[in-house]
Amino acid sequence: MAGQSKTGYETYYVPDSSKLAVSATIGMTATVYGAASFINDNSYRPGEETNSGFILVAGLVWLAATLFQWFSITIKENRAGMNSAQLKHSYVLGMQWFIFSEVMFFAAFFGALFYIRNLSGPWLAGQGEAGAMNGLLWPGFEYNWPLLTTPQDAIGGVQAQAAAGHLANNGEFTGAEKHLSFPGFANIAHWLPLYNTIILLASSFTCHIAHVAMKQNDRKKFNLWLFITVAMGFTFLYLQYMEYHEALFEYGIHLNSGVYGTTFFMLTGFHGFHVAMGTFMLLVQWLRSAGKGHFSANDQFGFEASSWYWHFVDVVWVFLFLFVYII
Repeated sequence: MAGQSKTGYETYYVPDSSKLAVSATIGMTATVYGAASFINDNSYRPGEETNSGFILVAGLVWLAATLFQWFSITIKENRAGMNSAQLKHSYVLGMQWFIFSEVMFFAAFFGALFYIRNLSGPWLAGQGEAGAMNGLLWPGFEYNWPLLTTPQDAIGGVQAQAAAGHLANNGEFTGAEKHLSFPGFANIAHWLPLYNTIILLASSFTCHIAHVAMKQNDRKKFNLWLFITVAMGFTFLYLQYMEYHEALFEYGIHLNSGVYGTTFFMLTGFHGFHVAMGTFMLLVQWLRSAGKGHFSANDQFGFEASSWYWHFVDVVWVFLFLFVYII
């Protein structure tokens, strides 16, 4: 139990042994495997019946059920006063390291985007010493970003590449018809990424207002502004769905539409997944506060951790908006 022992040291509560970590690993592994298989099946085997969708859904359900049970136990322990200040500090460190790992995750994708746009793209067009041979492999290819004409398109498609003996490719990659980058000020009113940026940045502000309200023990204000934040999160996800529909069916942007399609969907897709997670986390905190009266000015780590994650997601979007849509 929390408190001071006779020796003057704070008692550190040690939970009972649990298999929940193993269970979460199983669910996460199935989810990742199912997601990767689902993407590959839809990109290279469209129309074929596979079990990748079932594995993805089963993994998500398993993981969600495990985390629900795990977090429920943790919440009950904290509400019972079992968590000492030292244990609570370990939660803070754990969340900080988790967010740092997410920073490194996105850094890898932004690094790949930088490499493609500034190094490998120009090399494929025959620029620099590294591109000397590529000028022979892809004659007529001119590099520009967004890349709507792939090197394969420039030489007449995969058939022309095979006929010429070029074996530097193992699939068919046709560039997109249009891009989703900044359309100019004349068309900015119909540009969905701008509205998503405004919504996400505003949601970070409303989340901060909710945080201040809880520190002042103003639960009514906290519940109101946190609900607005959650609503903005769902609005962002809806607008991203609309953007994806536009990209797929109006602009011809797919995962295999060259590196532009790949980087666009990988960066915005993973970010959208993180927004979905953050929205769900904040929704759970709102339900805990509005339904059960959880959190106080001195004990609100569940919400604080979720708010840190939400602000992180907002910062990532700012960089994504700049390097994917603007620059």
